[in-house]
Amino acid sequence: MKKISEKEEFEAYVMGNYALARAMAEVQVRVITSYPGSPTPEIAEALSEFKSENFYFEFSANEKVALEKAAGASLNGHLSCCFFKSVGLNVASDSLIQLPMMELIGGLVVILGDDPGANSSQNEQDNRHFSRMAYLPMLEPSSPKEAYEMFKTACSLSVKLRMPIFLRITTHIAHSREKIKFSKLIDDKYSWESKFSSNNGPYVPVASAVFPLKERALNKLNEFKKEISSLEINKIFKNGENNGKLIIASGLTFAAAYEAVKSSEVKIDILKIGASYPLDEDNIADIIRGYEEVFVLEELDRILEGEIKSLCFDRKINAKIYSRKNISDLMGEIGVKRAKKIFSDFWPEFSLPKENIIDKKGFPRFPQLCPGCGHRSAFYAVKEFISQEDITVADIGCHTLGYLAPYKMGEVLFSMGHSVSTAAGLALKNEKRKVLAFMGDSTFFHAGLPGLLNASVLNSEIILILLENGTTAMTGHQSRLGSGEIGESLDLIKLLEACGVKFIRKADAYNRTELKKHLSEAKNHKGFAVIIAHHPCMLKYSREMKKKNPSYKPGKVEIDKSICDLRKTCLEKFACPSFALQEDGTVKVNEDLCIGDGSCIMSCPSRAIKPKKGAK
Repeated sequence: MKKISEKEEFEAYVMGNYALARAMAEVQVRVITSYPGSPTPEIAEALSEFKSENFYFEFSANEKVALEKAAGASLNGHLSCCFFKSVGLNVASDSLIQLPMMELIGGLVVILGDDPGANSSQNEQDNRHFSRMAYLPMLEPSSPKEAYEMFKTACSLSVKLRMPIFLRITTHIAHSREKIKFSKLIDDKYSWESKFSSNNGPYVPVASAVFPLKERALNKLNEFKKEISSLEINKIFKNGENNGKLIIASGLTFAAAYEAVKSSEVKIDILKIGASYPLDEDNIADIIRGYEEVFVLEELDRILEGEIKSLCFDRKINAKIYSRKNISDLMGEIGVKRAKKIFSDFWPEFSLPKENIIDKKGFPRFPQLCPGCGHRSAFYAVKEFISQEDITVADIGCHTLGYLAPYKMGEVLFSMGHSVSTAAGLALKNEKRKVLAFMGDSTFFHAGLPGLLNASVLNSEIILILLENGTTAMTGHQSRLGSGEIGESLDLIKLLEACGVKFIRKADAYNRTELKKHLSEAKNHKGFAVIIAHHPCMLKYSREMKKKNPSYKPGKVEIDKSICDLRKTCLEKFACPSFALQEDGTVKVNEDLCIGDGSCIMSCPSRAIKPKKGAK
């Protein structure tokens, strides 16, 4: 298979994220920024294959920084792109709301990875609301190929209208594969000359400028609408003779509706809305007038439905408008099976798929921390130290899994970087129950510093366990600020001291004796305390060792059955997935999972876990 960075035109099956990276190279996006988060991080993975001085890419400290840097580059005349996951838009929204009112002379496309079904997010928020709130146009592809094509269209329109444009993809658009024919790359010598001029502004929204700027944004929306009318972004699919019925859908729900119609062999037409905001109202109204019944199918909130109903009311169109009727239909992804069920509530001609009855239940598997993860060792130490009355606050990261049994660490979770502030609130006037917060080092730089500074200055009565593994592990080991992989290494202790933290301790997460000693000292300390539990991400470490030396094999541990008294601490309390319970009640080490890190050895009360002889 040819690389995505192939200079000549070629055809290949690729996932949506890789197709988007190729599109960026083909239209010569110059500045690309992001903060890692599923479902979009593979875009960065694909971009790493392109070696050129003619574009710049970075993982920024957070989504707000990423968006602002891309916007600044656009003000300088460079075509820019920013991408991040659904909830990342919350972090970036403060500046995002301002951008449609600005003249972005270089153009800016924001790729938004929404997550219906909450496959990898703490909620399934519908970010189509942001486009309406910010007067920011939105395109919604229904396949990887369409994502590739629409991104190029979005760039062209953004440069022409000098305004930001959303390209909203969802998890299955990002991760599904399709055969796409790619164009040839143009290799040019790009001038990075600054073209910024305040004459293109105003760029400062003082009170007297607010209304003119808002008017500019609204006028640009109308210009965008005219551009869309001349393109085939909204398209009608005829399925035989017009029987008076029409489905309206966008994005992945269009694909589900299309397959539902085809497989049920019904003669119902489908209007695909590629530009979901602003709607091309004139053309859509003309199409709807030709039908008696219209079904609006969409995932999550009733946004398109409300706008279509409003359009029909204003234009005095008498078609019956149907939509999802159950609360459950407002949640999760809509595939072909669900689409058929939803349609059948109104149109019985849709054939319902037969239920697949599975006699044998699958073996239950819970999400688990990787073998050798330092977080597990830290949780085990904290679990042995705290009382049942103490309160623990989780944050976003691999360590969120500490919420599950057997650790049950982290009883509250709002958003990325919230843990210190939320813990401080839980500690207010609370003299009987100790409050502990957990935070990863990537989150610390992303959104944790303001809350930490607040807790330090006000000397909040909490203990922060700062879990340092040196990377952004949960989304694929992207480099984090201060790790030394990009730029200089930053000393966490010096940063904490600069924030005014008086109690700081550090221990290897594997050294649980030292961790518990620090926890005891922190509990007796009056005020804010920080304990850094550091250990490299062992999954990343193992992969790096394998890359350096293909013959590298990790060590193993084994259980001395002559000593093991089957208390099952390794399984039920330490809970490393390398340990497996056998049918005869004994415990065995799964050597396919074990990496021989030895963090489990201290957990065994009978000292039956030992390094395997002969293993490296």
